[in-house]
Amino acid sequence: MLRKKIIIGNWKMNKPPSKAKILTKALSFAVPEDREVVICPPFVSLDVVKKMLKGRKIKLGAQNMYFEESGAYTGEISALMLSEMGVSHVLVGHSERRAIFHETNKEINKKLKIALEYKFTPVFCVGESLEEREGHMTEKVIERQLREGLDGLKKSDVLKMVIAYEPVWAIGSGQTATAKQAVEVHKHIRAFLSRLYDKELSEEIRIIYGGSVKPDNVDELMSKPDIDGVLPGGASLDAAKFTRIVGFKAK
Repeated sequence: MLRKKIIIGNWKMNKPPSKAKILTKALSFAVPEDREVVICPPFVSLDVVKKMLKGRKIKLGAQNMYFEESGAYTGEISALMLSEMGVSHVLVGHSERRAIFHETNKEINKKLKIALEYKFTPVFCVGESLEEREGHMTEKVIERQLREGLDGLKKSDVLKMVIAYEPVWAIGSGQTATAKQAVEVHKHIRAFLSRLYDKELSEEIRIIYGGSVKPDNVDELMSKPDIDGVLPGGASLDAAKFTRIVGFKAK
């Protein structure tokens, strides 16, 4: 089954509006027909980036959101707010949200549900730490994240998502899972989703890789049939590097 490739740039806590404008202007590439491109600026830069993307095929994503629509939640951003910003995608369960802000699978499940309610494309992130990988717990950890994160969601809901495998030990460390390691986990995710739902879903859903994605490894990663895209962080802050990643040439 042909799954459209997707590249999602996560700017993390970088690029205030003035610098976001410069970077967005420098992203002068045309999006190839066979792939989808999303950039996720910090909240304060969403408006300026949205204006600069007008008329272009690059989509706007958010890095996070809260699971309540409104209320006394100081400092949080709701799906309702993001919908008015023109956001189409939202990252949910990023490893930094899990590790630094102690987000639980239950909270992530609530975020996925509200994201779907607002017709966003949730980018549901899963992955293991170095300690968990060395303890041969990768599959068990990811299965638990998927099972609890997708609790109560129908097949039709899950098909609207993108799953992002991001080995925590490879994020911002300069280390990258080898293409072989990434493919092994992607295959396991598909097999588990086939058991949790059915084979059709496992074949249709896009599963992307995130973890120190760079111009010099993107071609090999994207040459693997089970890798449907990438989620670069640091490399998405450099226009030339991100342009090269978007224009990957699978070996």
